Amino acid sequence: MDHQPLFIYLFLLLSVTISTAGAYVDADRSIKLFVFGGSYVDTGNRDSRARSWKEPYGITDPGRPAGHFSDGQVFTEYIASRMGIKSPTPYRFRKIRPIKYGMNFAYGGTGVFDTLVAAPNMTEQIDLFEQLLQEKIYTTDNLKFSTALVSASGMDYRIYLARRGSLRGFPAFIISVVNQLGLDVQRIHDLGVPQVAVMGMQPLGCLPEFTRGYSYEKCNATGNFAALYHNLLLVKKLKPESKFVVLNMYNAFMSAMKKFENETETSKSKNPLRPCCTGITSEYRCGDVENKEKKYNVCIDPKLAFFWDWFRPTQAGWDAIVSELGSSIVSLF
Repeated sequence: MDHQPLFIYLFLLLSVTISTAGAYVDADRSIKLFVFGGSYVDTGNRDSRARSWKEPYGITDPGRPAGHFSDGQVFTEYIASRMGIKSPTPYRFRKIRPIKYGMNFAYGGTGVFDTLVAAPNMTEQIDLFEQLLQEKIYTTDNLKFSTALVSASGMDYRIYLARRGSLRGFPAFIISVVNQLGLDVQRIHDLGVPQVAVMGMQPLGCLPEFTRGYSYEKCNATGNFAALYHNLLLVKKLKPESKFVVLNMYNAFMSAMKKFENETETSKSKNPLRPCCTGITSEYRCGDVENKEKKYNVCIDPKLAFFWDWFRPTQAGWDAIVSELGSSIVSLF
């Protein structure tokens, strides 16, 4: 019996499912999620020098550092779960992990514009996505049932304030950030992603970085005003319709923190503004180690804390936030 035709068929079948780099070329039309942004959605793109790969990050899930800027899961995994798919592979691991469910281009610490972190900003992340399309790693047909999740700009504002930028010039800077973000979101859609979900700005003034000056007792009004102004401009810019969804993270955070406080009122951790992991003094941060000595403290039970470190929620915090977003997440699928 001549086995040559069968061999040729198997060879051709294999050649269209494996790329020359060793990653799988996704030839199907399954649901996919493409993620862009910073630490709220990064699932492992930063290299091993980042604190997301060091203790005590990941202490809750998976029980060790895994590249997430939290004690456990971050927002990406909640969205992917509700889409009925696995969390998309970080771009960094694209050649060694399946890419069937999409890809995560987010890098913790980055923003719409360049920040203090030497990693791709939003525009550069989209460049990476476009490059994969040009290489036919994903095709137009692959993208027909895809969604993009965008989380950026919080770091832009933190950097602006850290550099002691003029508050008088802050509104103009917010406008520039939103304008660029609008261009980035439209570009993702133009590349073939039918729907783009953009995370609105969370209440910046309630992040522990800004509340520690008030002994974690109240939020910073200036930070919250900036977030509200950002969200107002963003909704106006995108004119949310079927192709764009703006997730109201501001209200979700505020409602979740209130409920979190009520549900843990009998606990010593009832203050949602107080982070679980902090440096032993103001000069240190969560995860800092000096001469092999830990320079941070971790709360007894992260499940009773809303914020993990100065900027990011715990897994329990994300649980509460996602619960508050409710139907707005359902509308994505």
